[in-house]
Amino acid sequence: RYLQYDTLAQNGLQHFDSWASTFGETVTALELAPEGTNYRAKTRFAKFYNLPELMHMFREVADIQTADMLKLPVPKVNYHNIKTKPSEIQTEMVASLAKRAEKVRARLVEPNIDNMLKITNDGRKLALDQRMIDPMLPDDPDSKVNACVDNVYRIWEEHADTKATQLVFCDLSTPKNDGTFNVYDDMREKLIARGIPAEQIRFIHEATTDAQKKELFGKVRSGEVRVLFGSTPKMGAGTNVQDRLIAIHNLDCPWRPSDVGRILRTFKIKKNVEVTDNGKDNF
Repeated sequence: RYLQYDTLAQNGLQHFDSWASTFGETVTALELAPEGTNYRAKTRFAKFYNLPELMHMFREVADIQTADMLKLPVPKVNYHNIKTKPSEIQTEMVASLAKRAEKVRARLVEPNIDNMLKITNDGRKLALDQRMIDPMLPDDPDSKVNACVDNVYRIWEEHADTKATQLVFCDLSTPKNDGTFNVYDDMREKLIARGIPAEQIRFIHEATTDAQKKELFGKVRSGEVRVLFGSTPKMGAGTNVQDRLIAIHNLDCPWRPSDVGRILRTFKIKKNVEVTDNGKDNF
């Protein structure tokens, strides 16, 4: 509406309902509920039709260039979805989330005490690592965090001759330097214990100024730092470390094109790279 209000008005499409009924089709289908234990009906846009007319209107204000049209010399990306099974503790906790959700829907609890946002957030933490809920819980050897540690070390060892580098994205459990459990410190300690030198593992959070970021990125490009941890906001667009980058690991949501864009770049030493999602979260 911002760019083409007059055109929309001429075609009687200035209101969303008229535009949606002309170009879109909604379908009601079952999808996983926020608490992750049952399904509910949800209506969403399923597909678009009258595409020639829609694209003709859109191209009046947009210049579309896809990757296939540009034919840039980017590396081939191999995508991997690593599936991990929940522990018994996680299964029990998911059941408790479902009970909390039932109480919220039945309005048996005040919103300031518990609500769907809190339940969903607890579910995301639980999906990452059960110690996010309670640091005293055991470290599950089959967790997605430990699966990621296995992959990072394997790739580090396999590409030692070329000093290939890796990025690990994790948004929920960033380092706090207060002694509390976090995934960053946990993974770094495990990787060091396996044999990766401590100076080759860095957190993007350690670089607090532009000068420090420039220095850190330079070390990643040279292979001096071979494993860099960071969150989506801090290590997304603007992180130009693609020279030796061989793999990206995504531990939690969101999975954004800007993350993959750190590795799907021109002027790279490596021609084949990997992007790994360590477990698809329902939360």
